[in-house]
Amino acid sequence: METDKTKKPQIFSGTVVSDKMKDTIVVSVERYEKHPRYSKFIRRRKKFKVHDAGNTAKVGDKVQIIATRPISKDKSFKLLTS
Repeated sequence: METDKTKKPQIFSGTVVSDKMKDTIVVSVERYEKHPRYSKFIRRRKKFKVHDAGNTAKVGDKVQIIATRPISKDKSFKLLTS
């Protein structure tokens, strides 16, 4: 019995903070969330290593990234738009 449920891959938008590696950029993704106890809104950041074939993105660019199969030990995202 086949089900037609397919998961949509995660898509994040963030800012390029490093482009010094070959075919890899580091993207900082920021989210704004409410603290569960104190109800204060705080900004959380996380850095992702992203596959960028051809080194198209530069530091400071706003980009979108999409989750994919693991490309290397640390890379599980690829560049969607730059």
